[in-house]
Amino acid sequence: MRLDAAIAEAVARLTDTSESPRLDAEILLSRAIDVPRAYLFAHPDDELDPASIDRFHEVLERRASGEPMAYITGTREFWSQELLVSPATLVPRPETELLVDLALREIPRRAAWRVLDLGTGSGAIAIALAVERPLCELTATDLSEEALAVARENARQLGVPNVRFVHGDWIEPVRAETFDLIVSNPPYVREDDPALLQLRHEPRSALASGPQGLDAIRRLAAVCADCLADGGKMLVEHGADQADDVASIFQAAGWREITLHRDLAGLPRVTAARRGGK
Repeated sequence: MRLDAAIAEAVARLTDTSESPRLDAEILLSRAIDVPRAYLFAHPDDELDPASIDRFHEVLERRASGEPMAYITGTREFWSQELLVSPATLVPRPETELLVDLALREIPRRAAWRVLDLGTGSGAIAIALAVERPLCELTATDLSEEALAVARENARQLGVPNVRFVHGDWIEPVRAETFDLIVSNPPYVREDDPALLQLRHEPRSALASGPQGLDAIRRLAAVCADCLADGGKMLVEHGADQADDVASIFQAAGWREITLHRDLAGLPRVTAARRGGK
C-alpha cells in the first residue's frame, strides 16, 4: 500500500470520528513509520511494508473508536509546552489556557507568591504558571497517584523546579498552609450528561461531579478560604452554562468580588472570587 493510499483510507475511516481526520491520519501514519509528517508529502508513492501497515491499522482503530489523539501519541501541547498525558489524566484543553492567563494577570511578574493548583491532573496549569513565574512556589494536589506520576514526570522533563506535587483530596494535604492564589479546573460535568459517552476514554472522576456538575465547586467554595491569605483570590474553571450557579455558590459561601471571565469564543468559562480575612 502506498503512503497516499493509506492516508486516503484513514481519512475515510476517521471522518465520522474526528474533527480533523486528515491531520490525525498523517500524524498516526508518520508515527507508525517513524518519519516526519513532511516525509509523507515528499514521498507519497512510497510503499508500506506489512509490519508498518499493521502498526498503522492498530492506532487507526484506536482513533476510530474515539480514543483521543493525545492518549495514542502520549503527548499534548499546552501553553507552548509538550506534556505527557495518559488515561489517568484529562487531556488538557485549549480553553483552560484562559485560567492560566487570568492567574498570570494576578501574579506580579517578580512576586514570590505561593500558588495552589487543585486537581492538577497532568500538571498542565501548575507547570505553565511555574514556568511563567519562576520566583513563585507552586503546589499542586490530586487524589490520583497515577495522575501525579505523570505530572511529576512532566515537571522533570521540562526542567521546572519550582512546583511540588502532593497526593490528597483537594486542600486536605495542605490545609495547614497559606497561599496567595488558588486555581482549579475541577470536574464540572453533570453525571447524566450524554457528553460523557464521547469522553469515555478519560477518567470519569475528573469529569463528572454530581447531578448538576457542581459538587466539586461547592466543596471548593466552602473550604478553600482556609488556605488563602487575607484578600487572596481563587480562580475556577466551569461549564459555559454554569456561570450563574457558580456565582451563587461563591456568594453563599461568603466570597466577594465575584467576577466572570469569558474565553475567546465569548463563552463564560472562569469565575474569580476574593475572600476577606480568615
